[in-house]
Amino acid sequence: MQLLEMIWTFFKVGICTFGGGYAMLPVIQREVVDRKKWATQEEILDYYAVGQCTPGVIAVNTATFVGYKHAGVLGGVLCSLGFVLPSLLIILCIAAVLSNFAELAAVKNAFAGIRVCVCVLILNSVVKLWKSAVKDRLTLCVFLLVFAAMAAAKYGFGVNLSPVLFVLLSAVGGLVLNALGKELK
Repeated sequence: MQLLEMIWTFFKVGICTFGGGYAMLPVIQREVVDRKKWATQEEILDYYAVGQCTPGVIAVNTATFVGYKHAGVLGGVLCSLGFVLPSLLIILCIAAVLSNFAELAAVKNAFAGIRVCVCVLILNSVVKLWKSAVKDRLTLCVFLLVFAAMAAAKYGFGVNLSPVLFVLLSAVGGLVLNALGKELK
């Protein structure tokens, strides 16, 4: 019964959200943390971080982690399938007709409106993540260092480094701080 509820939950998330993995994060937070209590806010942050470092879409990886936590490998596979099935079906339908309608002004305007909405959804998720991740001066310093390093690499040196590198460096930084007796909250 729990597997069916999990599959159905991720199917609903997959069918009701647009804009890719990051746009789905606030919906996943609401369903998994707030409504179903299948993970804590800290666990979901960990899932996002690891999901960012592993191949695939971060939202699908998060569904896999949640499913695995509650029902092992089968749960991980089924939650992932429940999550991607709506997208697969929708994309197949859209692909069949989109080329005929892509140049219509109404279609272009609809997609422009969706893009703006997705930005707001992502910003909302960032604010929630900020509140649960940046809790003191030390975590603020880590945030500012990582942000500055990413900005310097991309905009200062024109190098687009993988986010995995920054996640790994942050993990090493956290281990170093732990060894020095400092605790990140």
